[in-house]
Amino acid sequence: MPPDLLPHEKFDQELLTLFDAYVHGDVDRRGFLDKARRFAKAGMTAAGLLAALSPDFAAGQQVKPDDARLKIEWINVPSPAGNGTIRGYLVRPASAGTSKLPAVLVIHENRGLNPHIEDIARRLALDGFMAFAPDALTTSGGYPGDEDKARDAFGKLDQTKTREDFLAAAGWLRGRPDGNGKMGAVGFCWGGGMVHFLSTRLPDLNAGVPFYGNTPAPSEAAKVKAPLLVQQAAIDERINAAWPEYEAALKAVGAKYTAYRYPDTQHGFNNDTTPRYDPGAAKLAWERTVAFLKANLA
Repeated sequence: MPPDLLPHEKFDQELLTLFDAYVHGDVDRRGFLDKARRFAKAGMTAAGLLAALSPDFAAGQQVKPDDARLKIEWINVPSPAGNGTIRGYLVRPASAGTSKLPAVLVIHENRGLNPHIEDIARRLALDGFMAFAPDALTTSGGYPGDEDKARDAFGKLDQTKTREDFLAAAGWLRGRPDGNGKMGAVGFCWGGGMVHFLSTRLPDLNAGVPFYGNTPAPSEAAKVKAPLLVQQAAIDERINAAWPEYEAALKAVGAKYTAYRYPDTQHGFNNDTTPRYDPGAAKLAWERTVAFLKANLA
């Protein structure tokens, strides 16, 4: 656990549920502060609670942006069916040279490409992958450095065009000459939903790892050809409610998938920049993720 973060057990579950609603735009900042006042205690105001629950990117950083073991580039990928262009963060291990590496598309939460997701891409590169993290907020100038502004910008996206942007990014990544021809996708929250979407649109996707993401309509399950590793939080009614029907559809068509639901975890448990982070579950989920990607992309 990063030393500057309070564990989620220190917060009332109703407050964590309220924060989840705030994160996903169901409650605005004023609404959160109004409802959070009843959880305020001596020395901690509602605004203080919001600050304590919000991301601390420095606390969760595992790999520094200037790590000499990595080669990092910013790339603009054409997306003619989407918003025209999507910008992304490409990371390879520096020692790989021009070796052909397995590729992983890294898909952010509903805030755009923030420092945490950049860090995830760097972690994957150190595990031997070529990681590419596109920014859905490219059309509004990219991640703005402020979570509230990012959420507002995200709510204004044309989701149909944004999905096309990620399809374009996936095609570009798979086609790179320094890739081994195999590609997986890992995504978190909104990005987890995007992994599920890509699995219905890309028959040649070699692996998909959605972390607590919305699932497609059950009728879409027949299109899933990629093996999936589905990572879920236990306390996540908003996401988990739709899973049984989609899982039944996956089973009915013989899709290859494994699903894990981690006990006592909150939505966002893998994100080590907020108190919803669960160190034990995150470690296990990430070990499973890396092993699954290596097995399917080698």
